[in-house]
Amino acid sequence: MNSKDININKNGFREYDARWLYPKDINLEGIKNLGIGLGTQITNRTKKNPRVIVGHDYRSYSEEIKKSLTEGLMLAGCQVEDVGLSLSPMVYFAQFELNADGVAMVTASHNENGWTGVKMGIEKGLTHAPDEMNELKDIVLNQKFKFDKGSYKEIKGFKEIYINNLISKNKIQKKIKAVVACGNGTAGVFAPQILRGIGCEVVELDCNLDFTFPKYNPNPEDLEMLHAIAKAVKDNNADVGFGFDGDGDRVGVIDNKGEEIFSDKIGLLIARNLAPKYKGSKFIVDVKSTGLFAKDKILKENNCETIYWKTGHSHIKRKVNQIKALAGFEKSGHFFFNKPLGYGYDDGINSALQVCHLLNDQNKKMNEIINDLPKTYQTPTMAPFCKDEEKYQVVENLIKQVEELKVKNTKIDNQSITDILTINGVRFSLEDGSWGLIRASSNKPSLVVVTESPTSDERKKKIFDFIDNLLQKTGKIGEYDQKI
Repeated sequence: MNSKDININKNGFREYDARWLYPKDINLEGIKNLGIGLGTQITNRTKKNPRVIVGHDYRSYSEEIKKSLTEGLMLAGCQVEDVGLSLSPMVYFAQFELNADGVAMVTASHNENGWTGVKMGIEKGLTHAPDEMNELKDIVLNQKFKFDKGSYKEIKGFKEIYINNLISKNKIQKKIKAVVACGNGTAGVFAPQILRGIGCEVVELDCNLDFTFPKYNPNPEDLEMLHAIAKAVKDNNADVGFGFDGDGDRVGVIDNKGEEIFSDKIGLLIARNLAPKYKGSKFIVDVKSTGLFAKDKILKENNCETIYWKTGHSHIKRKVNQIKALAGFEKSGHFFFNKPLGYGYDDGINSALQVCHLLNDQNKKMNEIINDLPKTYQTPTMAPFCKDEEKYQVVENLIKQVEELKVKNTKIDNQSITDILTINGVRFSLEDGSWGLIRASSNKPSLVVVTESPTSDERKKKIFDFIDNLLQKTGKIGEYDQKI
């Protein structure tokens, strides 16, 4: 093969998956090489002629990309089993159900049209972490390939197996009216059917597949999508609204009044609902999540423990798996349910089903359930510019400064620092449960700043001012993407 025919931009190898603009940053020969590399990696880590599940989302070009990826996997000796049009969680489920050695899902999730990518994994229920991604990048770019004879098999009717698996385990008694919004993405052929199957009355919003995404990208963090769901909830007098992303591994939730509920608060509500049934469980949340988990009375009464861990779906998924937590919640809307509720991977539809159980189990409306939580004042996620080559060192220095301030008992808004967590940047907590976070972004030249106070909006701002002051003194911080 002439190497000039292969286009594959090295920056497409991200921390947990691979994403490129197609065909600008990767062409079909590049995709084929990615397949040979992934096949080589799976063979190196498992066995000769491994069985690999592949699937694709509904974008116009995803099928041709899957075809090239499959050719590459077969050249590396893989036995490819193709489940067809899929959600990422359906492909993860197939690895368990069919007992395969690896997975490769062709999707760019919620990215705009023009993007493509692959979510992949070897160990069941886990997707690639930074170590595996670096190894894969090295194999692909330096062509450290192993060749062998592979095979291809189409798995027919797997969609129904996935759908029936979720329906059979999640039937509800109460008639819940749910707006199901899919942004014309792939979740449209799964979510309405599953929610109807468990017993919901479903109002569909943009559930017909249209790969041009005529309204907006299927992304539950997109304000346009959230506003559309809120309107549909109010117009239809619905009990809840669900918004799914392009490949179905995340969900956004709107209450019966049309208000968006931050995913970390949804996580806490689900954890509270599960705690009495699963006493002594562990929950994992990312460091951007509300401090309410740490002090929650219902979790404490049921002897449940919450561990704050590194942000990023790959990190949370691995931690859930490693310590056999019951569930993990990430502020971005990735939720992970372990046995007996799931297999530990992120599935947006399963997450929506857990919210339905919450409504089924409590004789309250969604907004009333939310109001049972102590009120907190929370900033959005703010990202001040910081060069990629400087951001980690800046955070290291800030960790030392915050630790020194604790030793000196320096007060922030008349509160002492009681606790410092440095698992992912620095998250410091104050006497009243208020906290602030500074970490390096994993995918952009920026830092990430979040603050929250259960006491007052004023204190939330004071903590931000304190952090901003530390950041400005470094001389290495640029503009914020948004600021309170």
